[in-house]
Amino acid sequence: MAPHSPLTSGRIARFWAPLAATWLMMAAEGPFVAALIARLPEPKLNLAAWGVAIAFAMLIEAPVIMMMSAATALVRDRQSLAALRRFAYALNGTVTAVMLVLLVPSVFSFVAGRLVGLPEDVTRLAHRATALLLPWPAAIGYRRFYQGVLIRRGQTRRVAFGTVTRLVGMSATGLAAYAVNTWPGVAVGALALSAGVVLEAAATRLWAARAVREVAASEAAAGSQELSSATIARFYIPLALTSVLTIGVHPLVTFLVAHSRMALESLAVLPVVTGFAFVFRSAGLAFQETGIALLGDDQGGRKPLASFGTLLAVASAGALAVVAFTPASGLWLEGVAGLRPELAGFAIVPLRLLVVVPALEVLVSFQRALLVNARRTPPITWATAIEVASIAFLIWVATTWLDLVGAVAAAAAILLGRLGATAFLCRAVSGSCPLPGRAGASGTAP
Repeated sequence: MAPHSPLTSGRIARFWAPLAATWLMMAAEGPFVAALIARLPEPKLNLAAWGVAIAFAMLIEAPVIMMMSAATALVRDRQSLAALRRFAYALNGTVTAVMLVLLVPSVFSFVAGRLVGLPEDVTRLAHRATALLLPWPAAIGYRRFYQGVLIRRGQTRRVAFGTVTRLVGMSATGLAAYAVNTWPGVAVGALALSAGVVLEAAATRLWAARAVREVAASEAAAGSQELSSATIARFYIPLALTSVLTIGVHPLVTFLVAHSRMALESLAVLPVVTGFAFVFRSAGLAFQETGIALLGDDQGGRKPLASFGTLLAVASAGALAVVAFTPASGLWLEGVAGLRPELAGFAIVPLRLLVVVPALEVLVSFQRALLVNARRTPPITWATAIEVASIAFLIWVATTWLDLVGAVAAAAAILLGRLGATAFLCRAVSGSCPLPGRAGASGTAP
């Protein structure tokens, strides 16, 4: 999206706000589903199974997550639209096939029971929920492609409108299934999420119809190269690997926590704690596509975006701190999330450890936007690999050698791992990203 006016904080805020609202609405899903499950029979078992099922589903959808960033950066004309759409559809089919393989009972039992080490009753519930989440990966990939097209055209409000449909559909389905009260809680949650995301995918395609027609009618700029499959692969594979590593940390954490002290309690509260922290991280997550779209080909928008991001980081982390370190934490964990008092008390320390994470989310999103804008995606993958490896190592040390409770070890490791990734990206961005009036490290701008 070519800027037509100075990039002021007000203009950034108007562009960013609908995307932040989209992430905030999605962030509400985790606490909503956890609250439903917590109020249905056998909440501890079902919350533990839900953490496993959603971790599997998110890991399988991981390769399609960055499709929104890719479409925002790459879709500029008819040829690039068609090329990236073919790539996106092929990727959607692949992840759905992987999901089907996992759902084979013997495969699922081996992964969840033998590899993860879950009890048989948790494995059985998790398998049912994962089956209900089958439409999830392809629907996510489909709508994220068209959301990227909308963002590229500056139509961020339409992205938010699609997500409103998702939230309404999920809430209506979840509440209806809860009222009937014939399914286990984990199945109610999975059905609600699947219904919501399928509705959102359809709504987003409708909202994007005009933008797609406009892009399809535009020709490539003179002298520009066609977007080939090889070019897309070189650009997208590091982003896909980043998502796989990022989301792969969830089942990895689940596996390590499942072997820790107070494992069942930790598995029960972690989805609630991380889901609540995600609410405050949503502001930073929306900043990545904002940066990609508004930086400009010469990164002329870097300074105003950095100033806006600083304010965003302070506000999001500060808001979480207000809840985590005051009696409001109990009101949320017990009154809203529906945790019983003993589990709510168990969740306080992990929640407080995650207070800084929303600020780090803003910083990482801006760093990634700079690199995507410069078409330098490999450092993003390396930073995520450092983060995931750090989390795994730190949880192992904390639970094996220090004998920490699993949930506390996981929260501390998530914080320290993100700090490591941020430090690596700081070096990558300042060392070789092209700045206004400056070439890349090789002497030519990418």
